[in-house]
Amino acid sequence: MKKIQSVTCALVMALGSAGASAQTGISGDVVKIGVLTDMTSLFSDIGGQGSVIAARMAVEDFGGKMMGKPIEVVTADHQNKTDVAGSKAREWFDTQNVDVIVDLLPSSVALAVADIAKQKNKIVLVSGGGTSRLTNENCSPNTVHYTYDTYALASNTVNALMKQGYDSWYFITVDYALGQSLEKDASDAVLANKGKVVGKVAHPTNASDMASYLLQAQSSGAKVIALANAGGDTINSVKQAEQFGILKSGKQVLAGLHVFISDIHSLGLPLAQGMVLTTGFYWDLNDETRAWSKRFFERHKRMPTMAQAGVYSSVSHYLKAVKASQTDDTATVMAKMKSTPINDFFAKNGKIRADGRMVHDMLLVEVKKPAESRAPWDYYKVRAVIPGDQAFIPLSKSACPLVKKAG
Repeated sequence: MKKIQSVTCALVMALGSAGASAQTGISGDVVKIGVLTDMTSLFSDIGGQGSVIAARMAVEDFGGKMMGKPIEVVTADHQNKTDVAGSKAREWFDTQNVDVIVDLLPSSVALAVADIAKQKNKIVLVSGGGTSRLTNENCSPNTVHYTYDTYALASNTVNALMKQGYDSWYFITVDYALGQSLEKDASDAVLANKGKVVGKVAHPTNASDMASYLLQAQSSGAKVIALANAGGDTINSVKQAEQFGILKSGKQVLAGLHVFISDIHSLGLPLAQGMVLTTGFYWDLNDETRAWSKRFFERHKRMPTMAQAGVYSSVSHYLKAVKASQTDDTATVMAKMKSTPINDFFAKNGKIRADGRMVHDMLLVEVKKPAESRAPWDYYKVRAVIPGDQAFIPLSKSACPLVKKAG
């Protein structure tokens, strides 16, 4: 009888040991990070090769190894096609042993890959995609929305302009997830400030001719023509608004709801001067941001966008969580990431909420006049630092089921 009990006890201990070992160590003997981004289309300046460089810098700064195992970065261009992004994500998760996918712009790609990651029990760290749906109705325990979202960009820009008396708005909206979220979040802010939305029009992605949309907005009489689009679409909108004399009329202003420093660089200060916008990062904010950004510039010959800076920070935070957890197990690493504050050049006392939103301070900035700029990329005057708990949608208004589950 004692012999049987001894054997049974040994078996239980062995099974328990096997179960514990499954939660420790590095699966496949490699930590593999996938950068899935737009390398060749209208968002390539926002993410693209710059996001790849940022991810590789994070791995190098970490030391290149995890508990003696290599850390690898793999990359792919989804060509701004959701089906291509989905196929690559499945391939990476199913056959390439990729642990985490980062960047993920635009929003349609982020939503699709986040859903696949949930099915495969893998992690996604979204820095490029902006739709606030990622932490609301489409939230997932496996998704971290790291850098910004449409609520933070749109609502804070709206609030600033409404205080200046710009209380009637017309939206030119790109017809996919990002544009729809920008328009909704901005419209909600306009109405909350007792303003009015006088009209809106949708346009396809990568539209070269914005004339008809701009003319409709001009004829509406709205004080603000809000650009609920991104990348090349935003750049084309501003350039053509100048051609139609909208910027010089003094009767209407353009509000870019999703503007990156790369867009300002493409437009040039003569066109972009005076624009008020919200951003999650500015390279020239302080000594820490300047030091990292200059290292990035040495490799990329361009200053980083907030998405690219967010890729570096998110990859670094992930690697620190794996090291602290001594495993790349998804649930364990996510729990560690959410319980650990983020303190680096990108964010101070950042935190990941139950809905997956990484909360950090945002910046309200104004684009400088040409005479105010001292050198290339010296583009912004910081008008206000918006505390994280004010910049992002409060949990009390969240539609994320995980928030209710967390109590």
